[in-house]
Amino acid sequence: MLKLSKKMNYAIEAVLDIAYHAGGTPVQSQEITRRQGIPKRYLEQALQNLVRNDILRGVRGPRGGYRLARERRRITVGDIVRVVHDMETEDRKSRTTAESVLGSKVVRPLLDELQGDIMSRLDAVSIDDLCDRALNADIPSEGRSNLDFTI
Repeated sequence: MLKLSKKMNYAIEAVLDIAYHAGGTPVQSQEITRRQGIPKRYLEQALQNLVRNDILRGVRGPRGGYRLARERRRITVGDIVRVVHDMETEDRKSRTTAESVLGSKVVRPLLDELQGDIMSRLDAVSIDDLCDRALNADIPSEGRSNLDFTI
C-alpha cells in the first residue's frame, strides 16, 4: 500500500489545524503541537517551507503565528504534499541508488503513473473540504468558539 510520509501527514494536519481552528488571531505552533501531537522539530521545518511556498503566511510578534496565505478552498492537499515532497527530495538527493533495467523501464514508470493518479486525487481535495469533514465529524473548533460578534 502506498502511504504518505510522516512529514506529509504532519504538514496536512498542521494546515488543516490552522484553517479549522483559526479565529481572529494567527495560530501559534505550540497550539498545533498541543492539539495534534506533532513533534515541534517536524512542525517548525514544515511550517517554514509552507510559508516559503505561499501556502501559509507567518505573522511576527508576541501574538504572531500562522495564517493561510490563500482562501482555504484555494489550497489543495496536493499543494501541501508537493511542498513536503520537494523538502524530502532535497534530503534524499545524496542517497541515490542505481536501478536495474527492470526497475528503470518497468517498475519506476508504473510507480510514476500511480503517483500521478494519486496527485490528481489529492489536487481535487481542498482544505475547505477537509474542514467540512471535520465539522461533520463534530470536531470542535477552538477558533470558532473564540469568535465574538458583539458590538
